[in-house]
Amino acid sequence: TLYEQVEKALKGGVTLVQLREKTLDEAAFEKEGQELLELCHHYNVPLIINDNVELAKKIHADGVHIGQSDMEIKNARDLLGADKIIGVTAKTIEQAKAAETAFFSSDRVCPSRTSTKADAKPMELDLFQEICESVTIPVVAIGGINADNVLRLKGRKMAGAAVVSGIFACEDIEKGTRELLEKVASII
Repeated sequence: TLYEQVEKALKGGVTLVQLREKTLDEAAFEKEGQELLELCHHYNVPLIINDNVELAKKIHADGVHIGQSDMEIKNARDLLGADKIIGVTAKTIEQAKAAETAFFSSDRVCPSRTSTKADAKPMELDLFQEICESVTIPVVAIGGINADNVLRLKGRKMAGAAVVSGIFACEDIEKGTRELLEKVASII
């Protein structure tokens, strides 16, 4: 189950979990969110909700990740409060700078698109580095990252890496997570 997979990743050392559910109805999404929030907090790891600011607020998640076509950052901050994490997708330097202007705190800018999306397109590494260098808020690499290619991000001035398939596709999720984390730690 997703719960079991997330627990293995938590045992492997993940530092933040994002719940992204596009096919569940609201009640099922809420139930899954509450269960994962409890699990994540057992491991002292924050849980953020993808796109659904209202659900994040309702279940007292640790934050939310929003895309460019989702709720405005200021509105999400007003709903969630100052102590919650807000991540935002930024595919250009302009979007990253706009995100930084909208919030200047411990929030994160997440360039690129995740590989869990059918229309995902990889970001050029030079553009990723330019985004990292253009803002002072933390930038997290996302999209198709795994243990085989994460070292390509060395020297890019990122704050971290967001990984889905690169963890859940591992035969041993806990071990795969641990190995990936070691590589990420060596390059940031």
